[in-house]
Amino acid sequence: MTTRTQNYINGRLSLRAPQAQSLAKLKQALDAAPEMVQKERDTAAVLETLKAEFPSLQDFEREFPSLCFALATGVGKTRLMGAFIAYLHLTHGINNFFVLAPNLTIYNKLIADFSPNTPKYVFKGISEFAVNPPRVITGDNYEQQSIGMSDFFTEVRINIFNISKINSEVRGGKEPRIKRMREVLGDSYFNYLANLPDLVLLMDESHRYRAQAGMRAINELNPLLGLELTATPFVESAKAPIPFKNVVMDYPLARAMEDGFVKMPAVVTQRNFNAKNYTPEEIEKIKLEDGVRLHENTKVELQTFARENGVPAVKPFMLVIARDTTHAAGLLSLLESDAFYGGRYAGKVIQVDSSKSGKDEEEMIARLLAVESVDEPTEIVIHVNMLKEGWDVTNLYTIVPLRAANARTLIEQSIGRGLRLPYGKRTGVEVVDRLNIVAHDRFQEIIDEANKGDSVLRLQQVILEPVGADEQKVSVTVPSGAESRLGLADRPSETVGAYSAEAHQPIFTSEAEKQIARKVMEAAARYEARPQQAPTSQALLQADIQAKITEEVKQQLQGAQGELLADALPDVAEIVAKTTQVLVAQTIDIPRIIVIPGGEVSTGFHPFTLDVSNLHLQPGVREILIHNLHTDEQSSLSAELGLVEKRPEDYIVYALIDFDDIDYFTQAELLYDLAGQMVRHLRSYLSETEALDVLDKNRRLIAREIHVQMTAHFWEKATHYEAHVNRGFTALKPCHYTASANELVHSVRETVQDVSRIKQMLFGGFKKCLYPLQKFDSDTERRFAVILERDAQKWFKPAKGQFQIYYTQGADQKEYIPDFVVEGDDFILMAETKSRADMQSLEVLAKAEAAAAWCKQAAGYAKQHGGKPWKYLLIAHDEVDEAKRLEDFLRFEKKAV
Repeated sequence: MTTRTQNYINGRLSLRAPQAQSLAKLKQALDAAPEMVQKERDTAAVLETLKAEFPSLQDFEREFPSLCFALATGVGKTRLMGAFIAYLHLTHGINNFFVLAPNLTIYNKLIADFSPNTPKYVFKGISEFAVNPPRVITGDNYEQQSIGMSDFFTEVRINIFNISKINSEVRGGKEPRIKRMREVLGDSYFNYLANLPDLVLLMDESHRYRAQAGMRAINELNPLLGLELTATPFVESAKAPIPFKNVVMDYPLARAMEDGFVKMPAVVTQRNFNAKNYTPEEIEKIKLEDGVRLHENTKVELQTFARENGVPAVKPFMLVIARDTTHAAGLLSLLESDAFYGGRYAGKVIQVDSSKSGKDEEEMIARLLAVESVDEPTEIVIHVNMLKEGWDVTNLYTIVPLRAANARTLIEQSIGRGLRLPYGKRTGVEVVDRLNIVAHDRFQEIIDEANKGDSVLRLQQVILEPVGADEQKVSVTVPSGAESRLGLADRPSETVGAYSAEAHQPIFTSEAEKQIARKVMEAAARYEARPQQAPTSQALLQADIQAKITEEVKQQLQGAQGELLADALPDVAEIVAKTTQVLVAQTIDIPRIIVIPGGEVSTGFHPFTLDVSNLHLQPGVREILIHNLHTDEQSSLSAELGLVEKRPEDYIVYALIDFDDIDYFTQAELLYDLAGQMVRHLRSYLSETEALDVLDKNRRLIAREIHVQMTAHFWEKATHYEAHVNRGFTALKPCHYTASANELVHSVRETVQDVSRIKQMLFGGFKKCLYPLQKFDSDTERRFAVILERDAQKWFKPAKGQFQIYYTQGADQKEYIPDFVVEGDDFILMAETKSRADMQSLEVLAKAEAAAAWCKQAAGYAKQHGGKPWKYLLIAHDEVDEAKRLEDFLRFEKKAV
């Protein structure tokens, strides 16, 4: 029966694996020593029996059997308490429980979680408690309870008390009210509890009850059994932490991170930040400002995620840790003042510390407990050492520590408050799954502490790649070789920081020729979407299409001749011929293969007003660096760098048209309307310079938010859907790289001495590559490029969005960008080079399957139109050497199933 009950509780309460394992440990203990829940028993004998079951158990450390379950913060200790109570009642008939809280915050939380019809009710799903739920008796209402001794055996009663209610040494040694005589009982309430034959004590955050007074008060309750829950199963001492001796279940934070039950903590600083250059006051201000930047960015990401996935919205908030109550009051005044982001956070900040009492304290606690509600206005919480544990919120995403503490304390006390996940599990979206600790002045110290073997994170030792202190980055846009050959884009020189014409002189030199050539390219690009007329790029060389392009360009020039140079109008037909010849020579035909509506179909988006109420992105002078404390991976808040557009709306529109379902030609008016709404919103609280900074650095984040809202206004009418090639070829997208300023452009044939730096290097000197510059992720890729320069007709490394191949489905859809596209004499290859150790990884195989399926469709299309068949190659790194010919790699072809 007990096993069946255990499974019943697991299923009804949807216990997580560590919770279910803890319940199994309790069952194991009771099966081995059933006398543990009997009033008359030999405690020493029970201990010896259980030592044989649990090697980690050395001593109960109480005058009664007491077992500790050490579970990482965020795993769900309160729900586990509910499971323990349900199990003990259903299998052993125990009706009386005493739940002990270490402070007022946890006390109020426990009352809410054990009360029916509350959001986190711990017994939801237990049918035995649906009609007759346990009676909750608290330290505030126990004197008003109508209690008879017989009642203790006819219903489940859960007493929830703060430790101060039973500790006899509080308030100057006066005896607490719970121990005073009550006439209706003929004794004190405390003594009634102590005399019950079936009282089980549950201790939340049990490390808080190890002091002498707390231990004595608990022993006086004389319970049958003690169940302790904590994330920190040790007692601090001057020399070193003293571990508990009664732990039977240990599930540390490192395991919780690996299993995906908590957020991933990350320490945040500014790129190349040097604390010596600032006063303590300046550092504090910078940390607060950057904390708000992260907070506002996270707010948008959470809003977008909720809309994309149809899940409830989450309102994030920022936690500021102050030095003392005076400091906290000053921070409250600053954060709500006009001097801090124009007073935007007035009424949205609360101060939580011991400076309040009575009604003010009650209001503070009530507001704190409601901070998860999307309707509650709080966005910033300031506290002074009041929230060490038990504050059960899921929407804390940014922590700004402003008080002195060693790195270990910052990690252990800070991250515990924000590790809980709002959706119960990780989403796969980094920002949604990440907790940010803003610690500019302690960045390296915290990383070092987190990587120590005895850290609560228990991280693997990793050597971080050093970054030069004086290294400056620039954003490099590399246009296709066709644009350079036509004279429409400069060719890079030997350094990244400058550009000049090189050996290959452009075909067109006059402004008139260049203007016409660009119009020819625009006209030719429209034939990409007309596969019936131009199934391949070769069709651009046909006389009838060239005649149409010539006529189209001439019509456009009729109203623009005044803009041309004063000399005679160039021969348009000749420029069309030369331009199309370059376009065909400088491309590899990549069809656009997608599943689209068929039959009678029409699509679009209805106009609407953007919801910008939760979007308050902030500018930032310097890049924010985010370091994941568990994986040692790094990311940056600002992904876009310095791409200047002609007008503010262009930042957003150009990012929006990257979405597959947005067609610029039919939706341009709506796109600029929506972009205009967003620009006006940014200008409502930012200066023009700040607004442009936000647009530049957050263009894709803003575009995602707008796109999510657009999907709610999408309309489509179709009779059926079918696989379709909507473009016979696509223009090569420009490549965007970040590189070191003044870095030399290296020859592709140059042997790289330090291969660890190869991702920072740019390579050139190509003859057959369709881009003048390329970047490689490994030296294997560089060596493969050398082979391609020798044996291929054309090749290039594709940019993001060139193929639009996805290897995952649904909300976690991920795009696959192959390493190389290669045209040979009688084939076109999509090639990927991988480390031998990664060849069988699930991700690599998923990418290969998706790419092979795409190549199968592309090969079928090419066969219909006299083109070369596509093949997908997956090549191990140790197969790549210059002694091989390109054809030798065909044996690594992966075919679609």
